[in-house]
Amino acid sequence: MAIEAQEIEELIRDSFPDAAITITDLAGDGNHYAAEVVDESFRGKNRVQQQRAVYAALKGKMDGPSGALHALALTTKAPD
Repeated sequence: MAIEAQEIEELIRDSFPDAAITITDLAGDGNHYAAEVVDESFRGKNRVQQQRAVYAALKGKMDGPSGALHALALTTKAPD
């Protein structure tokens, strides 16, 4: 079952309420997305720590072959 870009943003926003979030459906199929998440909480954390925090916010939507979200190209950073 495909997931909507809005649902991805809402899941991320629950954990990062002040973040600038951009979601792009890369293939137009509801399965392959790109997300850019810019949040102050990422300052001082390495890229792996930042991305783990975002994946945790997705609450299992990417877990295993039956996950609602098949692929997410993720870019994370602290604001400039």
